[in-house]
Amino acid sequence: MRAAGIDLGGTKIEAQIFDDHWAVIATERVQTPKTYQALIAAIVDLVRACGDLPVGISAAGLIHPQTGIALTANLPASGQPFPADVAAVAHRPVTWVNDARALILSEAIFGVAEAQSRVAGLILGTGVGGGVAVDGRLVLGPTGTAGEFGHSALPASLVVKYGLPVVACPCGRVGCVETLLSGPGMVRLAQALGEPGATPKEIAAAKGRTWQVWCEVLAELLMSVILIADPQVVVIAGGLSNIPHLVPDVSAALARAQFAGYPLPDIRIARGGDTAGALGAAYAAWRQAQT
Repeated sequence: MRAAGIDLGGTKIEAQIFDDHWAVIATERVQTPKTYQALIAAIVDLVRACGDLPVGISAAGLIHPQTGIALTANLPASGQPFPADVAAVAHRPVTWVNDARALILSEAIFGVAEAQSRVAGLILGTGVGGGVAVDGRLVLGPTGTAGEFGHSALPASLVVKYGLPVVACPCGRVGCVETLLSGPGMVRLAQALGEPGATPKEIAAAKGRTWQVWCEVLAELLMSVILIADPQVVVIAGGLSNIPHLVPDVSAALARAQFAGYPLPDIRIARGGDTAGALGAAYAAWRQAQT
């Protein structure tokens, strides 16, 4: 059975149709509208263009599991029953998947973690997201927040050791790891450690104090993921995953954080590229159509 995925971003929306072998056979791209009604219309047009195929939509943010209300920072849909409105106007069901979770599912089925039974992932970019897949299925629960690793609390030991800043996060909480692990967070960390003015690329290349502390904070987050999900593979994606020495440096920090003598999961860089979100959403829609 073929399926389709729609990657909904803050600047563009791209629909991709996949064949029986999960290769892209058709695409359509439009700009992301600035108003809610125009956004609904654009999504519905793309859903209809996919014919009667199962359609999955990958988008940033959360959908409240009881009210269906969207919570998103980069779309004109926050506070609206976004999935329900799309389904109502399109006159058909669609499968909604958080974009980070869609990417991790894609990597677990088709990417660097293919054939692994337990996979966790982190997307490190302007924010920090993630997800967990077990036996080819996303781990989802009653709150719909599984995988929001970026909103875990900063490790108290490192906050005290390095005097790390504890600041308000856009999510409404205070002291989320995203505030230091994201791209803007790395810049904030450098300012706090007395190394201001550098970009994430420059900070990583310098391999100075900021980079070492950043790796320690990331290692502590990964330890939390290991203690809860115990994955065989951790997939890293997002803009910061392009840092050439990320895997060896974070692996070394994680080895210091792990219980002495215990094994570590493999850390691998995602390979799905621009199709990963749509592919993961399409696969989720295809699986749902089988039930």
